[in-house]
Amino acid sequence: MLRTSDVLFPVRRPNRSLEVQMTAQPKTTTQVPWWRQLDRTKWMAFFAAWLGVVLDGYDYVLISFALAEIIQTFDLTLVQGASLVSAAFISRWIGGLMLGAFGDRFGRRPAMIVSMGLFAVASVVMAFAPSYALLFLFRLIVGFAMAGEYSTSATYVIESWPKHMRNKASGFLLSGFAFGVILAAQVDKYLTPAVEAWHPGWGWRALFLTGIAPIFVALYMRRNLPEADEWEQAKRERTRDREPDAFHVLFSGKRRILNILGAVVASVALMFIFATDLVPGWAIAVLAVLLAAIFIIFIAQFDPKRWIIGVAIMVTIFASFMYTWPIQGLLPTYLEGVGYDPGAVNNIVTFAGLGNAIGYIVAGFAGDAIGMRRWYVISLFISQTLVFPLFIQGGEFVILVSALLFFNQMFGQGVSGLLPKWVASYFPVERRAAGLGFCYNVGALGGAVGPFLGANLANTYGLGMALAVLSVGFALIVILSIGLNVPRRLQSLVNRDAVRPEDGNDEIVDQA
Repeated sequence: MLRTSDVLFPVRRPNRSLEVQMTAQPKTTTQVPWWRQLDRTKWMAFFAAWLGVVLDGYDYVLISFALAEIIQTFDLTLVQGASLVSAAFISRWIGGLMLGAFGDRFGRRPAMIVSMGLFAVASVVMAFAPSYALLFLFRLIVGFAMAGEYSTSATYVIESWPKHMRNKASGFLLSGFAFGVILAAQVDKYLTPAVEAWHPGWGWRALFLTGIAPIFVALYMRRNLPEADEWEQAKRERTRDREPDAFHVLFSGKRRILNILGAVVASVALMFIFATDLVPGWAIAVLAVLLAAIFIIFIAQFDPKRWIIGVAIMVTIFASFMYTWPIQGLLPTYLEGVGYDPGAVNNIVTFAGLGNAIGYIVAGFAGDAIGMRRWYVISLFISQTLVFPLFIQGGEFVILVSALLFFNQMFGQGVSGLLPKWVASYFPVERRAAGLGFCYNVGALGGAVGPFLGANLANTYGLGMALAVLSVGFALIVILSIGLNVPRRLQSLVNRDAVRPEDGNDEIVDQA
């Protein structure tokens, strides 16, 4: 009899080479507590990368807390103000590609340092921006740099930790983003009013000045961190006929003129979609199709034999952002709409953020214990059973709302801490940072689309119902894609010979 678990998680017999690798591992590994399997150097490396992600999340959301004051300072429209949030999404895809390629070629550590330096400098300069145009430009740089920091930090930690602990590495690392958001909320709560009382008009500018902190972490990395083990090993094994990195494939090859033109068109299209209100609905649809075509052409050149995997990953990441970011972006609006005062809203959102942070850590343990894909399906099912009770009850009981949000974020958003490990499994070491950076950050455009779509659906169905429908609908896409290992299945249909045993497959580690 065919069981559901056999369909979602078919167990394949690993090939002989992988069996040898499994048996070669020390049998005592599982008897040693996991934290003792990492030496001091690996813990220092993880903590530095984690701090980078904390500051990534911190700098990324500063604009949300400062937005009302920025709009007032420069006399902006609501659309212009919102465009400063969207600007970071516009530049993420090219940042993930270029800085990821830099990390593949020169190492994960230097790419992390460059990325952190860029977004720290851009954040600080925003504090002195004299105009909206310069704020928008620096916000583009922030998004560009953070995409590179995310992809290189994720690959750095994953490649530094033992293979059987990489779900922990992925989940623990991403918890930093949630703590960064919480930190930003607390700094804004106390710093902005204090500075505003001392020097009116400088509260939001002082907030951006705190974005200099990543510079000090980058200096620490430069002096103390080793390179990722797996990248170093791959570097030693490379021949002189090394494959060119993604950036050179796209922008130094025979198609470079067309590819440069495509990158410019993609960037302009994204600006028209997310940074203006000049584009009618039908034109947005046309631009979206054009963008999809450009990104597919890029991934096909990046990896001609396995392009379908890149497309499937981008769709999955897009759906992941579509089920999480409408709630994250519009939750304060919903809570205020059902009658909560600003203080209660802040407390509830902070409590939800703590659930998110804990969820990342839980996902790391659960992924290693029962398998990354299996936990992804279970965790998302749990989170989605809470969505309709959360938004249908109308916010009458604040304790109930807080509890439902805590666990919804814990199981729904927290499990996304496993995404870096899932994406990384589809790319070999020499293409991993660029592949993860490009595919993830193209998919991250769902973070810009989701809140916009949720706000529009709210006009017809109400905000609570709109958030619930988007969450459940797009979470189902993620469940099917990761649970059924859709990227690998599609690759088998298009080019079976190009399938790698590691593609989205953690059953081998489970059996070991």
